[in-house]
Amino acid sequence: MKCYPLGDTGIQLVFGTVISEETNQRIRVFVDYLSKHPINGIVEWVPAYTTLAIYYRPDVVSYSEIQEQLEVMDRNIEGSVESSASLIFEIPTYYSGEDLAFVAEYNGLSEEEVITIHSGQDYLIYMMGFVPGFPYLGGMSKQIATPRRENPRANIPVGSVGIAGDQTGIYPLETPGGWQLIGQTPVKLYDPTRKNPILLSAGHYVRFVPISESEYAKIESAINVGEYTVTHVGK
Repeated sequence: MKCYPLGDTGIQLVFGTVISEETNQRIRVFVDYLSKHPINGIVEWVPAYTTLAIYYRPDVVSYSEIQEQLEVMDRNIEGSVESSASLIFEIPTYYSGEDLAFVAEYNGLSEEEVITIHSGQDYLIYMMGFVPGFPYLGGMSKQIATPRRENPRANIPVGSVGIAGDQTGIYPLETPGGWQLIGQTPVKLYDPTRKNPILLSAGHYVRFVPISESEYAKIESAINVGEYTVTHVGK
């Protein structure tokens, strides 16, 4: 682990230079340990693919003090692979995105093959970002990897499932974006009226479950009246 200043109120911990589940696991273990052994002065932390940004109050703890404590913490957990238990969130998805045909053509596949490949594995949530509730998912097959659109859309509908390069993700809000859209989920990844507004979190997994248009409508109706709960199972 290497430490670098991040402005005058932050420190960045670098755990590696290659995106991998092993590196991300180290970050999750570190975050778990940090949450159980808090350091006075730390305000919050933000895990990413290979780094962990930690923000602190310089009037409470200095950069050198916090760096020393974090390095001691890293030595204390060296070799540990245990972290909080992961869950697999099953996200019902109607594969009808306007770019589904393009993704299939780009990769020399049929639309049905794209759907089978995309829904055929569980995706690790490496980090959250961009907008509230947006999960950056790793592990997508290179068989369906597709570049971003040359001209991003001004508005992406809420719940859109997209592909960008060899990443896949879900738009929790209506925002601009350049990802290739292959499907739609009625599940609300971000809902400010819930006790926990953000459904997903880093370290868990997403499993896309193909549904029909009629099933989409039924689930959407159930969600609107508070009668639907996202299924999740232990990893």
